[in-house]
Amino acid sequence: MSEPADSDFDVSGCLVRVRAGDQRAARELVEHLYPLVLRIIRGHLPRRVAEEDLAQEVFLKMFTRMDQFQGAVPFTHWVSRIALTTCIDHLRQQQRRPEFRWADLSEKEADVLDAVLANEREATPDDAVAARELVQRLLSELKPEDQLVIRLLDLEQKTIAEIATQTGWNASLIKVRAFRARRKLQKLFKQLEKSERR
Repeated sequence: MSEPADSDFDVSGCLVRVRAGDQRAARELVEHLYPLVLRIIRGHLPRRVAEEDLAQEVFLKMFTRMDQFQGAVPFTHWVSRIALTTCIDHLRQQQRRPEFRWADLSEKEADVLDAVLANEREATPDDAVAARELVQRLLSELKPEDQLVIRLLDLEQKTIAEIATQTGWNASLIKVRAFRARRKLQKLFKQLEKSERR
């Protein structure tokens, strides 16, 4: 995870001032970290989520847990982990019914899926939007941790080592989660295919 854009920002000095109760330093720290936190939230949750509320929740957790930061990893990594955990918690709260059906799809999503299954025509720009929405719907059926690993590995093209650093999970756990998540996605896709044929 790279540092947010302003590399001249003195995180260590700012943390000392925040711990001493300096409100201005706290605002500066939030301003510095805000793009990173928002990027994580946008990358791991559907668009309909209230991004600002979640970002505030991340910063609240950051400030209330500040005494837990020991400096073993860069501060941005520590905050990234808080943001990822907050996203996972939010996804858990939003779990939906276990069965995903063809009837749950919008008309455009159903058309895209029809075209994919029939392999009958070239993709259009509208198809790309509908396909993205369909992928989001399918991902939302997975457990939060599985959604996260698929987003990081397959959509963001991160390496196992990068994901391990970002999440704190070991490489074996990441591989197992990815394998199970992909299998679940295949099962959901087949489920949709069968429900369409009925």
